[in-house]
Amino acid sequence: MTQAPHLRSRAEALAAAYPPLLASAERLAANVQLGDHGRKRSGAGEAFWQYRQLQTGDDARLIDWRRSARGDEQYIKQREWQIAQSALLWVDQASSMNFASSEGQPTKAERARVIGMATAVLLVRGGERVALGAVLPPRRGTGQLERIAVALTENRPDDYGVPDLSPMVPNSRALIVSDFLGDLEPLKRVLTRAAGRGIRGALLQVLDPAEEEFHFRGRTIFESITGGVRHETLRADTLRERYLARLAERKAELADLALSTGWMLGHHHTSENAQSALLWVYQAVQGAR
Repeated sequence: MTQAPHLRSRAEALAAAYPPLLASAERLAANVQLGDHGRKRSGAGEAFWQYRQLQTGDDARLIDWRRSARGDEQYIKQREWQIAQSALLWVDQASSMNFASSEGQPTKAERARVIGMATAVLLVRGGERVALGAVLPPRRGTGQLERIAVALTENRPDDYGVPDLSPMVPNSRALIVSDFLGDLEPLKRVLTRAAGRGIRGALLQVLDPAEEEFHFRGRTIFESITGGVRHETLRADTLRERYLARLAERKAELADLALSTGWMLGHHHTSENAQSALLWVYQAVQGAR
């Protein structure tokens, strides 16, 4: 019983946080609404897609005689492929994401969450099933969006996140959003396993501008969000060249990993417009069919 007040306050905090996240994601999604064209291809379904001329080998029963009567050619009415596919999302909620170098600028976590949430909104509106890592299995509908929004408001205590796309749905598409500043071995294992199951998708690296530019000078204390790592220097500017070299190596390693597993890699700064990042993510995920 002693834990009840703590659990209640935590639940109330989560309940208060998810409506703004969902609202922000829906506004962002509305700005880049691409319609359903991304999933249009011939197949089993009810919605009309297009007419095409009868070809050798086509079943005569497929001829649309009303359309064919308008001219000398015979046409088949093709319907849109409407089998709901699954999309797997994983958004880093570890402590390293709770960083912003200046007031008024979103943290990496805030930006990652709204982009991930907006992607879920677009996919669900397209009739697809969306899963959130191992937390929520693939489902459709607005109820799933609300569940995802609630789950994304919770922080993780670890310094760096470990991607999890389980249970992996074969031949689905996926999105992983993180700063990718931790150990890359877990990510390598996840992508290798995903590639073996025909899962393709996109990696979006979200960084704060200060992490990209390293403008620190003089006496500086570098400390992880959790306080587990701390380094003090009197001449921070002397670390800049080595830091940028390490960051470039990390990006190159990510690029090689994405290339070898058939994934796409994108980069985003929290000082940039989230709309362009969402547009890239949506197109990358849709292109991973």
